Amino acid sequence: MDVRIYYEDTDAGGVVYHANYIKYMERARTEYFRTHGISVMHLARNGFVFPVVKLEIDFKAPALHDDLLSVSTRPTRVGGSTVTLCQNVVRKNDGKLLVSGFITLACINPALKARRIPLEIRRMLEAEQEKLHDNK
Repeated sequence: MDVRIYYEDTDAGGVVYHANYIKYMERARTEYFRTHGISVMHLARNGFVFPVVKLEIDFKAPALHDDLLSVSTRPTRVGGSTVTLCQNVVRKNDGKLLVSGFITLACINPALKARRIPLEIRRMLEAEQEKLHDNK
């Protein structure tokens, strides 16, 4: 998913404010599922909610006003009720990796109790993980 950096995204030093990367990653995760035919809103309406339970981010270089970034998402570990995704933020004009992160989501019900990831989603994530493994 592409993200253009606007003035409102930057801090007093003219670089992207660190918390904004979390927003870009959230949007990219939603779009990742959408491109695989999965609506996050539909899941929530049916009692499957996926909050972030762990977040590890490495800030490698700053993004600046007017940069065009690409945020990628790929599964790295799929469990019964959790999935860990690797997300990278790259500046498009030079391919420089700016931010990398590992985000773990848990599948819960509306009562905040853990539940198994729906089978069709787990299969899709495992297939995507396997495709990435095969390409290495």
